Amino acid sequence: MNNISDNNQSDWLEAELADTIDEDYELELSEPALSDAIRKIYRNAHPASIPRLDYFRALLSLQAELIKLQDWVVYNKEKVVVIFEGRDSAGKGGVIKRITQRLNPRVVRAVALPAPSDREKTQWYFQRYVPHLPAGGEIVLFDRSWYNRSGVERVMGFATEDQVDQFFNDVPEFERMLVRSGIRLVKYWFSITDEEQQMRFLVRIHDPLKQWKLSPMDLQSRVRWEGYTKAKEETFARTNIPEAPWHIVEGNDKKRARLNCIDHLLRQIPYGDVPHEEITLPDRVFNPDYERKVLPPQLYVPSKY
Repeated sequence: MNNISDNNQSDWLEAELADTIDEDYELELSEPALSDAIRKIYRNAHPASIPRLDYFRALLSLQAELIKLQDWVVYNKEKVVVIFEGRDSAGKGGVIKRITQRLNPRVVRAVALPAPSDREKTQWYFQRYVPHLPAGGEIVLFDRSWYNRSGVERVMGFATEDQVDQFFNDVPEFERMLVRSGIRLVKYWFSITDEEQQMRFLVRIHDPLKQWKLSPMDLQSRVRWEGYTKAKEETFARTNIPEAPWHIVEGNDKKRARLNCIDHLLRQIPYGDVPHEEITLPDRVFNPDYERKVLPPQLYVPSKY
């Protein structure tokens, strides 16, 4: 019985591996858009990472566990918030994509808020984030969060020092309130080296498929590297509370960062198996008088490929 189960699992895994395209392939396909110089520098700066097959085996195994976590959250009406902060281009978006890839978007959703409107600027600072907090049976992933105040807003001069100091005074109690309300709060900071960020920005500049990822704020983060470092250090010093500690993810190796972060997240929540109703496919109802009508050909998408 175990052998049959193992064989079925192996078949499923091989099918998934065959149906998935790694970013390595995407890079290979888009490399003509990169200059030879940038391509060589990128390859020299990035020695071989985890072998592709090993990476996918580990990722699919972790994603299977994420499905169990999702089912547990729904069954027990749990509320989970995961915050992703860190350097621009450090890999936050890639991890969020792999977490949500096989999950139900009605249960697990990513939140990436735009710059505040003029009206929102007059609100209580945390007010614009509160509507996005989860109800029972939901998981919310914040792709940047209220920590914008101690990061980009502070470094770029969008917030005064008094506003930043008020934020530091308020945020520990705000997060304690979230935890007391039953929210499981996990905070990640993605860290990369100065050299790695420089390389990733250069790749984005020279790759038309990735240029959209570069905003004026991203480019300024290169100029203000040291300012962001100081802001990060004070953020850790004043907001690393026992109820919601920070966890640093080393992001220079994207594949390892994804696997390590997902594995760590799963270890933060005591999920387990939940009962499931057996699913059976009902019989199709056939009506002898039903005749499928032929639709006009102009309604169909042309078959080009």
